[in-house]
This record gives sequence, C-alpha cells and structure tokens, in this order.
Amino acid sequence: MPTLVFDAVYREADASRPLAVIESVRRVQRIVIAGRAARARGVAPGMALAVALTLEPRLDTRDRDMDAERALLERLAAAAGELTPRVSLEPPDGVLLEVRGSLALFGGVEALCARVRAVCRRVGTRARLALAPTPLAALAGARAPRGHAAAPSPVMHRAQLIGALAPLPLATLRLPQDTLARLAKMGVTEIGAALRLPRAGFARRFGHDTLATLDRLVGREAAPRRAVVPRERYRARAEPAYELTSQPALVAFLAPMLEALEGFLRGRQGSITALECRLHHRGGAATRCRLRFAQPAFAAAPIGFLLAERLAATTLAAPVMACELVTSRLVPRRSASAALWQPGEHGGGPGNEAPELIERLRARLGEQSVYGLCLVPEHRPEAAWRIAEPLAHRGAGTAVAADRRPLWLLSTPLPLPSPAGGHAWPQYEGPLEKLAGPERIETGWWDDRDVARDYYVVRSRAAALLWIYRERQPPHAWFLHGVFG
Repeated sequence: MPTLVFDAVYREADASRPLAVIESVRRVQRIVIAGRAARARGVAPGMALAVALTLEPRLDTRDRDMDAERALLERLAAAAGELTPRVSLEPPDGVLLEVRGSLALFGGVEALCARVRAVCRRVGTRARLALAPTPLAALAGARAPRGHAAAPSPVMHRAQLIGALAPLPLATLRLPQDTLARLAKMGVTEIGAALRLPRAGFARRFGHDTLATLDRLVGREAAPRRAVVPRERYRARAEPAYELTSQPALVAFLAPMLEALEGFLRGRQGSITALECRLHHRGGAATRCRLRFAQPAFAAAPIGFLLAERLAATTLAAPVMACELVTSRLVPRRSASAALWQPGEHGGGPGNEAPELIERLRARLGEQSVYGLCLVPEHRPEAAWRIAEPLAHRGAGTAVAADRRPLWLLSTPLPLPSPAGGHAWPQYEGPLEKLAGPERIETGWWDDRDVARDYYVVRSRAAALLWIYRERQPPHAWFLHGVFG
C-alpha cells in the first residue's frame, strides 16, 4: 500500500487541495508523503516543511499517525479474509495473501486482482499488486517503483521466478541500509546481480541472514508467515473533521464504518446479534445507541437503516466528536437458498418478513417494547411462560403435555360467586355449562407458591368458552382464570 501513510490520516480528503503528511526527523519537520495537488506544486517526500511551504503556502499538513496506519493495515487484512483464509501482515505497509487455492474460485488472476482492489477501495486505501510463488518475491514485485521497466507481471511458476526478479532494484528487499550501500559500491543494485555473486563470499561479507533472505526470495528456503488471527468482536473508532450535530450527518459519517464492518464480517463468514454505537462528546458521558437483531445480521445496508431509525429517536446532549462501533461476539453466518415459490404462490410458505419487522419496531419503539414469549416446563398456568427474544423459540413444541389451554390468562384470577358456598357450580353473567374437566393441578410446594386446583372448561350464556378452577382447600372458592379465543 504505497499511500497507506496518507490514507491513514486523510480518510475523506479533497484531492484538489494540497495535502501532505509530516514527521519530525532530528527536530526538523519533513514531508513523508504528499497528495497529488501538492506534488504538482513541487512538494516531495523528504523535503523540509519550511521549504514545502515556500512552494505551496496553502499546504495542509497532518502529523503521521502510526497507530492509525497499523489499524488500517489490520482492517485491510481482516477484509481480505473474504478472499483467502491465509492472510499475514508485513508491516509497515504490506499484506500477504496466499491465493493459489482462490484462483479457481474467483475466476482467475485478473478477476481475483480486481476483487483485491475492490476490497482496498472499500477499506479506504490503494494497493500495488504482485503475484509470485514465494512471499518475498511477491513483496519485491509490489514494491517496485511505479513505472519501473522491470515491474513484473504475475509469475505463476517457479521456473519464471528468477528471470522476473533479476531486473528489480535490490532496495525492494528492504535490506539494512549499510548492506545496500556496500553492495552499491560493488556495483550491485539489482536482485539478479546479487543472486549471481558467489554464495560463500556473499555470506562472509554480508552475513548468513542476508544470504538466507535471498534463498527465501527464490524458494530455496521456506519462508513461513504468521497468519492473522481474526478478532472475535469488531470495534472501530473514527473522528470526523468537524462536529456532528444532526442525524443525517451522523448517518453519512457512519456509512463507511458500517461498510468496513460488513467487510470484516464477510472475511470471517460471521454475523452479529447486537451492535452498539457510541457517540462521544467533548465532555460528559457518551451517547449509546444499542441495536439487537431478530436474526444474525452482516450486511451494511439493513444495519445502517436500523441505526438511522434509532438515531432519529435519540436526543444528542452535545455535538459528536467521535463515533465508535462495538459488536457482540460473532456467530457463524448461515446461508440459505431462496424458496422456489414466493409466499402465497402455489402453496409457498410464509416469507422472512418477521425478523425485519421486529428489528424496525425495536429501532423505533425501543428494545423493551418488543419481545416474544416462550413456554417453560411448568404446570402452573401463570408460571408456564416467560418473556424471550423474538423468534428465538420459533418452532418449539409445548413445554408441558396437557389438555387444551386458553390463549388469554387473567393476570389475577377473578373470584366467581357460588350459590352454595363453593359446593355448587359458580355463575358468570348467568349459569355456566360444563364442557370438560376436572383437570387437577397440584404442584409448587418447593417454592412456597404451591397450588391445588381442579380446572374446568365451561361455556357462558354469551357462548364464551371460559377456563375456571375450584380450590381444593377450604373454602373451595371458584375463580375465572382464562378465556379461550
């Protein structure tokens, strides 16, 4: 990534403005990298800032941020996981992908390179690509100067490797500067010239480590790499160039962060069940917007829509200085084919609209306002259910084998009058007709909420089906407990 230093600090820069990244070297601020407009005015890397300002007084500069560079490199490595599971970092500006097994999957070299470039654009940087049978050879090819006559084309076979590497500058191997200077005094400035030197003499003059580097370059010696270990959670923080005070501005600023999140999830083949957006202010506690998904999510567009709905209902205590995204632990992403028939066509089953509806309602009304119900293994009717995550128990069977149960239970059973003090049938808006029962429920002694009841299904004079019970303990009172739909 030749522009990684620039892209790490100028995330959304205007290309028409003269921009540059500076770094203090021996107490002198010097240009590390300059943008296109600044280069057109003569600003070049290594130039003192004072000299650059004489060439372009409007030059906008920012200090180099190595932490941001490392974070951008890690984001790129995570996003590249969607192309191959074998990704390793080559700091300060390189990422290695082992893609031999991915060529057939993505349609060959050109198609795969196009995908790599698309991943880089999505993350927010540009890449110079090279393919070779060994890691060091690929890095050397990618580091070749722009427009170099010997910049290699993709090398797919080891027999072509030395011929492709020979004209490349020796500096692409990033050997120690004193080693490069000594070799240059000998007239050795290209990789091919170094490979032609006698091995024993080369090792004596420049050390066995330098000789081992050349051996790893051409494949004589193995060059293992430590693969990037993907994180179990995603966390990203970004600071806008100006304070954000409105919901549309927040949504626009968060869009690239959500796209980066999607790339991270695609690389891991994972999804998330919850997301927290933290909006940091100049002072005071951060504003937190939490989303929980009815089913695992990974795509940026639906997540962004739900986050926009939640932000529309959020009141900001102060202007936003920084935005942070924190996800739940990743869960495996499950892919399924679409049904042959649409819902309602030729017996097509119900669609998948329920999760989307639940998520929209939660985003607008709050998480505590939308929930589901599930059964628990309990005979007492008032304790046989509990609040649960929507759709979490979809398809679950009945928890307790029992007779028919009413859909509506009264929160508090309603006492029913009985002409004979509990020994005769009660009345509710007139006499009741017995249809089924008794069903005895006698349980709960272990938690001091024991019950002993005989339940009946009855029909009222208004033809409503009711669920009533009679206490087994004196005075044998009657109660209305439920109504059938």
